[in-house]
Amino acid sequence: MSESPPENSAARPTAARRALPDHPVRVALLDLLAEAGAVTATQAAARLGHSSGLCSFHLRQLARHGLIEEAPRAGGRGGPRPWQLRWEGARTAPQDGFTALTRDLEDAAYRRRLAELDQGPAEWRHDESFSTVVHLTPTETAEVAAAVHRLLAGFRERDDDRAARPADAVPVAVVARFFPLPPGTGDPAGVEPKRAG
Repeated sequence: MSESPPENSAARPTAARRALPDHPVRVALLDLLAEAGAVTATQAAARLGHSSGLCSFHLRQLARHGLIEEAPRAGGRGGPRPWQLRWEGARTAPQDGFTALTRDLEDAAYRRRLAELDQGPAEWRHDESFSTVVHLTPTETAEVAAAVHRLLAGFRERDDDRAARPADAVPVAVVARFFPLPPGTGDPAGVEPKRAG
């Protein structure tokens, strides 16, 4: 089945949602790219247990939807084509080096996590996701966000230095959104934090 690329940037979110749901190979490829940084179709096939032709097809479809892009090739031109994530949010990421996942990838990865929760190792079967409402000023909101960034910055060296990672470390998505609730939402005082999912 042929899939057309989005004609303009306004169409991209819808196109991205079409590219992800019910495509386990594509979600697996995006997960792999998030972990490895850049892979070729052959490398993806070896890691995921699919044929290189199948991985190549789905990588091209993800690129067509604007979710990934060609990565620089080692040694210049020629050789296998490597791919890397292409998130618009990463272009405007904070200067401390953190990058962003799109909401589509966050949601798809989290749905997959919940679906496979009982199949994973016992130590990863608990869910650390939560949400809550607190009353903050704009300055306090910025301070809380900065504190989260400082906490996570202590783990940044592990991104590029595999030797710095504990043996049981895996990629963990950390999603934090700080925004004021719309007027008229009501005062949630006394409401227990709601578990995500």
